[in-house]
Amino acid sequence: MSEKKEPGIWDGFKAFLMRGNVVDLAVAVVIGAAFTNIVNAVVKGIINPLVGTIGTKNLDHYSSCLSTSCKGDQGIQILWGSVLGATLSFVITAAVVYFLMVLPMAKYLAGVEARRKAKEGAHEVIEVTELEVLKEIRDALVAQRGSGHDER
Repeated sequence: MSEKKEPGIWDGFKAFLMRGNVVDLAVAVVIGAAFTNIVNAVVKGIINPLVGTIGTKNLDHYSSCLSTSCKGDQGIQILWGSVLGATLSFVITAAVVYFLMVLPMAKYLAGVEARRKAKEGAHEVIEVTELEVLKEIRDALVAQRGSGHDER
């Protein structure tokens, strides 16, 4: 009488780690962290100086005061510059991901699909052509048989 031993917590954890999607997720996090540094450098080195031509390079300094006096940290301030900076970072990140990753991959996959369809289409044309040739051979044989019967 042997009882089946249930998998332990360690076995379940090892199975979880060995799934492909966990490894893919880990790679995505590492690449995302590295990519964040690139985007931050673009914002800091290019976007902020361009915005700085109409004001200050640090977008965090842009704010609006809702109370009667806003001196220092006192008063009710809306820090819309921080929101603008985060929005620019997001748009730049989305643009870089789209134009440098998504669009080229979509074009590549479309080309692969077009080549596959062209190959399938050529195969179908060959099959249709072979079928037509076989029909012609059949018709020729039927015609020969028919003409051979008429001569007797």
